[in-house]
Amino acid sequence: MAIITISREVAALGDEVAAALATKLNYRFITRKDIEKSLVEHGFPENKLPKYDERKPGFLASLAKDRDEYLDLLHLAMLEAADSGNVVFIGRGAFALFDDVPNHIGIRLVANEKTRIQRLMDEKQWNEKQAKQRITESDANRIGYHKSFYNVDWDDCRNYTAVLNTSVLDCENAAEIIASLAKTLSTPEAEEKGKKKLDQKLIAQRLINQLVFDHKVKIEFLHAVIEDNTVILQGVSDSVATVELTTRLASEILPEYKIQSAISIIHDFKAY
Repeated sequence: MAIITISREVAALGDEVAAALATKLNYRFITRKDIEKSLVEHGFPENKLPKYDERKPGFLASLAKDRDEYLDLLHLAMLEAADSGNVVFIGRGAFALFDDVPNHIGIRLVANEKTRIQRLMDEKQWNEKQAKQRITESDANRIGYHKSFYNVDWDDCRNYTAVLNTSVLDCENAAEIIASLAKTLSTPEAEEKGKKKLDQKLIAQRLINQLVFDHKVKIEFLHAVIEDNTVILQGVSDSVATVELTTRLASEILPEYKIQSAISIIHDFKAY
């Protein structure tokens, strides 16, 4: 079982390679539509998806409450999809979410500008100026999206297991290389450790979503990390009482775990 994430530049054959790879390995390809369907089923308004989906949030959108709700539901949707095992994700910052999962393989697909321009011109029937504008806009949005939601550099090759240039490799070649890499790296030990880490991340995210959506706790950037049998809560609040309430609620939701608060108290903090 492996979790393969594909991060791609526009016109670098991302969807094509991901689909071919999933077929080759008999994995499930988690498409954008699959993620959006799950987000809506979990309660995120469909009309607000375009504000955040691989786009740099505008100033007001970055401060809006639904920005954090989008991220919490997005993480839940991806973790639940990964829980079934043997999956290929495309975009949405999946490489950052699964970065600490031992059986995760993060792939970045790139292509030179000339190739990207020509592909867009052929696909969209655009002129060169339109294709260049689309590339500039897409790259800026994806850089901003990953910085805003994950605080990572989308363009840094060190964030990935491998980077493939589809100006040189065609779709089939790229899929074959990734499939071979997955078979090499997906050892029984990595799979066992990966399953344990994924289970922990899913339990932690479900806890956060219960606290945020069911109990309406007012802690900004609320996040949970599980280490052994301890859940560590992180975030920012301006109220000691709110932190104490959140810790108590977490203990009630997960009585089998020790709950530890690492939530920062900043009395002048106001998110919105």
